[in-house]
Amino acid sequence: MEAADEWIPDAGRMRSYAAAFVARATARGRLPLDYSVASLRLVDALVDGLRKGGADRERAHDTLFDLGAYVGEVLVRRAGGAWVDLDERQRAYFGQPVGVRMPDGRIWNPVGKVHNRFEAGGPQESLGTFYLVLHGRARGTAA
Repeated sequence: MEAADEWIPDAGRMRSYAAAFVARATARGRLPLDYSVASLRLVDALVDGLRKGGADRERAHDTLFDLGAYVGEVLVRRAGGAWVDLDERQRAYFGQPVGVRMPDGRIWNPVGKVHNRFEAGGPQESLGTFYLVLHGRARGTAA
């Protein structure tokens, strides 16, 4: 991935970013990154491991982005969301150029949520809980 100041992700490529991350993460190990809601607990653990391992936000930037792409793809596959490019106002609010629009029209920021987990840690920033309390999921989607 290119340096953050040279590279701006777009909604049309987020699925491929998530897939590339899963391929890299599962190539050497047996990480159960299967786009399930349960796998979000593993994402919590991976983010916590980065923080506890002493990584600073700049050094962890690409990995945090990849984890955010994965979380967003879980929202797309399991909750009926769709990746969207954010407008200028939304970018200013979320601090990200992309988000996930839920079936009810609400926009969520999975990449930012992963960054929040890294910065704050703790159960209040759990990505698994984020999904479970997520408003706007399509009816009948797996929880």
